[in-house]
Amino acid sequence: MKIAMVSGHANPLAADAGDFGTQSLHVAGLAAALVARGEAVTVYTRRDSMGTPERATARRGYVVEQVPSGPPEPVPKDELLRHMPEFARQLAVRWSRDRPDLVHAHFWLFGMASLAASRDAGVPVVQTFHALGVVRRRHERSGDTSPPGRERMEHAIGKTVARTLASSSDEAAELVRQGVPRRSVTVVPSGVDLERFHPEQARPVGDPPQILSAGRLVPRKGFDLLIQALPRIPGAELTIAGGPERSELHRDREARRLHALADGLRLRDRVRLVGRVDHADMPELLHAADVVACAPWYEPFGVVPLEAMASGVPVVATAVGGHTDTIVDQVTGLLVPPNQPAHLARAVNRVLSDQVLHDSLGVAGADRARSRYSWQRVATDTLRIYRQVVEEWGSAAVRRIAGVVR
Repeated sequence: MKIAMVSGHANPLAADAGDFGTQSLHVAGLAAALVARGEAVTVYTRRDSMGTPERATARRGYVVEQVPSGPPEPVPKDELLRHMPEFARQLAVRWSRDRPDLVHAHFWLFGMASLAASRDAGVPVVQTFHALGVVRRRHERSGDTSPPGRERMEHAIGKTVARTLASSSDEAAELVRQGVPRRSVTVVPSGVDLERFHPEQARPVGDPPQILSAGRLVPRKGFDLLIQALPRIPGAELTIAGGPERSELHRDREARRLHALADGLRLRDRVRLVGRVDHADMPELLHAADVVACAPWYEPFGVVPLEAMASGVPVVATAVGGHTDTIVDQVTGLLVPPNQPAHLARAVNRVLSDQVLHDSLGVAGADRARSRYSWQRVATDTLRIYRQVVEEWGSAAVRRIAGVVR
């Protein structure tokens, strides 16, 4: 099958080079796993640098085409809407010359562009949103920088595409509440690279105990809640990975806020911000931790807890979004209510003070990651849906032709 993936602001080549962006990792992992199964995958992304080739083959076999649309420089994704008509025109030209069997769009902007570009080619479109505007607005309110009309467009995309692949059960329910037909929504999660993330030999909890949290340095990730929980976790040290390079942390607003919070609680010697960490270096960071704690207010999926589980490291996470799918409470990790530092502290203390619980959560988490979240499993589930969509699309086309002939 010839598959076109459209991921305009999240280039999978960046993930191969060490970028930590969740969508880049998802597209790279899925594309590589599909190629390994014998499918032909081309990923279309927006050209954001003059130094990148127009067409390149990734080391894992998929092709990446850089589509000129707007300035050849990085543009925040919330400012890309005005460039979508040109992006769609460029896709349409490419697909008129080399028609794919199916288009898989990633993020709402590129679902919109893919639907416009695929119209003349007569190609079905499958959509993964990765995050929903209505959820973002609900949680971030005035901090939401999405362009006007995002929620309306997501609703229209969900009702128009051949199938929507939701990242979690929570997202699937949200789409149905927005009016997307239930029959057209299927949950297909992200995956984890099990060759990179795997357990090491179990060891006793450290002295002092080490807590790790990682992700983008934005308020919704809840790093401040972990700092507030730390006084209730005797002796533990907290490492926060993410954001700009370590040398640039002093310029980052959220990093400054977190440092000020730690200073105010007299915890500066127990809180360490390490800045950006290459994805290739994440396993070493995970294995240095006694527990991985993830405390976002909301989380569309949450790749860090999954990578921790695959690495055999116990997880404490807020019961939001994709966490409630990946983590089986009390079995593969502990779930706690969001925005509750005291609950976080109690759960982390349980893991750190009970070696048997600590080890059993690690073993069960690794088993669940291997059985449910390998990229091979995710690709198998995704490919099954692709084939259903192509078959249904072809049958519908035959019926339309038959109707015209009659």
